Amino acid sequence: MAGHGSSRWRDALVGYAFLLPSLLPLVLFTLYPLADSGYLSLTKWNLLSPVKQFVGLSNYAAMPRDPVLRQAFANTILYTVTVVPVSVIVGFVLALLLNRPLRLRALWRGIFFLPTVVPIAALSAVWLWIYDPHFGLMNYALQQLHLPTSAWLQSPTSALWAIVLMMIWQTAGYNMVILLAGLQNVPEELHEAARLDGAGWGALLWRITVPMLSPTFLFLVVVSAIQAFRVFDPIYVMTLGLGGPANSTTTLVFHMYRQAFMFLEVGYASAIAYVIVGIALLFTAAQMGLAKRWVTYD
Repeated sequence: MAGHGSSRWRDALVGYAFLLPSLLPLVLFTLYPLADSGYLSLTKWNLLSPVKQFVGLSNYAAMPRDPVLRQAFANTILYTVTVVPVSVIVGFVLALLLNRPLRLRALWRGIFFLPTVVPIAALSAVWLWIYDPHFGLMNYALQQLHLPTSAWLQSPTSALWAIVLMMIWQTAGYNMVILLAGLQNVPEELHEAARLDGAGWGALLWRITVPMLSPTFLFLVVVSAIQAFRVFDPIYVMTLGLGGPANSTTTLVFHMYRQAFMFLEVGYASAIAYVIVGIALLFTAAQMGLAKRWVTYD
């Protein structure tokens, strides 16, 4: 028995030794920063002083009194509930179109997927030019259609929507590729049997294709929502690091960044970070709970 027990311990140690190259980066770059951020959220620290003043839950208690945080939360919710469903629907439409036998189909797939692999900073710089109120392509197209133009990124009413439009264009290609893979795994025999029973295109889509793709839709919604909730790069680049005008494009992550590195309120920023993580976990749990009701796995 003793020899058997020592053999089990030896096998376990060998297994952990093989896991160590993966566990070490996880601990150093994920778990330790997460724990350290949790401690910082209970302190008042200006990033420059060697002393961290412990303040308990004061940073969390201050959040309801922060009007910019409330606006950032509303902006983040609006951004998420707009970008996520629209980009998934656009990706689904593109996947349906490019799943058909078309000429140059591979080229079209590459064109629609290209924005996904281009760095977001480069895309944002291009769209800054498109949205230019004087010589941008967006206002030029509106002028040709005899429609009113806009100072897109300079107006509090249109700045966030301008970024939303760009991010739908940027993320739809990724959704298209994932949904294309899902479409190619839908058994054609199901469609053929339904056609023999007289089912039309709409019935095939809603009765067979969409239910069979429900796990894929769930994956895209959860992943896209988490990414949308931590949007930062396009906000920073397209508003020149200001989150304006009048905080109309300030999101939770951008507000966290500004508190930490512009106002040097590191403790408060860490508390915001923990709230963001908590919201993402709650959202994911809710999505997984809903999945048990409407996702078809068989």
